[in-house]
Amino acid sequence: MGEILKAYMVPHPPIIVPEIGKGQEEPARSTIDAYERVARQIKELAPETIIITTPHGTAYSDYIHIMPGKRLKGSFRNFNAPEVRFEFENDLKLIEKITEKALECGIEAGTLGAADKELDHGSLVPLYYITKYYTDFSIVRISISGLTLLQHYIFGSCIQKAVASHDKKTVFVASGDLSHRLKDDGPYGFAEEGPVFDNLLVEAVKAGDFKKLIEIDEKLCYSAGECGLRSFAMLAGALNGYSVRTSVLSYEGPFGVGYMVAEIEPDGKDLSRDLVSFYEARQKSEIEATRKAEDPYVSLARASLEHYVKKGRVMDIPDYLPEEMLSRKAGVFVSIYKHGRLRGCIGTISPVTENIAREIIQNAISSGTRDPRFNPVKEYELKDLVYSVDVLGEPERIESIDQLDVKRYGVIVSSGYRRGLLLPDIEGVDTPRQQVEIALAKAGISKDEDYMMERFEVVRHK
Repeated sequence: MGEILKAYMVPHPPIIVPEIGKGQEEPARSTIDAYERVARQIKELAPETIIITTPHGTAYSDYIHIMPGKRLKGSFRNFNAPEVRFEFENDLKLIEKITEKALECGIEAGTLGAADKELDHGSLVPLYYITKYYTDFSIVRISISGLTLLQHYIFGSCIQKAVASHDKKTVFVASGDLSHRLKDDGPYGFAEEGPVFDNLLVEAVKAGDFKKLIEIDEKLCYSAGECGLRSFAMLAGALNGYSVRTSVLSYEGPFGVGYMVAEIEPDGKDLSRDLVSFYEARQKSEIEATRKAEDPYVSLARASLEHYVKKGRVMDIPDYLPEEMLSRKAGVFVSIYKHGRLRGCIGTISPVTENIAREIIQNAISSGTRDPRFNPVKEYELKDLVYSVDVLGEPERIESIDQLDVKRYGVIVSSGYRRGLLLPDIEGVDTPRQQVEIALAKAGISKDEDYMMERFEVVRHK
């Protein structure tokens, strides 16, 4: 039975590689010394496989990419050190097991899609220090994705299960910097959220508090310009259900970017730390409550997509619907959410079918299977989806942006055959100007062109 012997959170500044830094690495001496300590520990552990997660590999919004190929190569040629080269065997059997376990959890992952030609610096910096002391290992290189922190944590728990069935000793290295906004002369300047984020994360790691780690506010993460949190979430998930001993070996930010080196050692099973079961139970309870509160509009949208995904055909209009849904025509938008994030949104500005019910059925199916921003919904996702239905009122032409209210009105912009629409009361859209600019972008209309604006109200069902 395989096991994760130990896990490490490490930064990846290329400047700490002497062949690149050429003496400029000295301000990060604490990081370098901690890296040396980690590398010596890994030599003593003698793992057969090292799993490396990185923010700088191929990344997709809803798919976790694992680097393919029998042998993985890379160099620091992009940092003027092409002579520093590496080549490793890829643990293809472990990749296969990780992919299988992830799919069982409803997470799509694997080696499909665009392949990186070489290992990224997020992988190479830790490997540089490790290979100074130890080289007898294969690797698995995994990228982050646009999925939530919780989904990355759950994916990490899938890695744990895959390793357990793989019969190899493994070490997990999560590569990632912290805030990039610690100094005015740093890469992204200074933001007050930068030190706040770093302190919160470092203290969470010191305490082994993985719940705090994956519940860090995403707005804080964005404002702080963080880099490695999703990488760290996968590591935390790989130790789900275990008591852990943690130690932050170093933390510093000499170049305006936070660098943390930490070691995390599993210390026996602890069911009180099974966060996957905790969050799954909470989510199930929340969705059950949402389903019980559904009105006929939302219930029809959900039933329409579920019927189509499971049976491959469009359902008939039920005969128990309110009269308004059967006798009235209107434009309808159906929005679908998964784990609090948009999973699809398609609608009609004006009605194209005989009634609201048919409009909902058609647009629910389109939202789940034809939104070009997302892959079609699969059957295993249906249990996690939440729906809202917007029934549009008649649009009225307006002459000024001052006649808009983002909470009350949606907007339609038109120029010739091009039309763009944005619904009202959307999170993150706070001003009419933002609203109009997004609608113009959706329509492919330049802000400098002449265009017409219309506003409309909606009745939102959710």
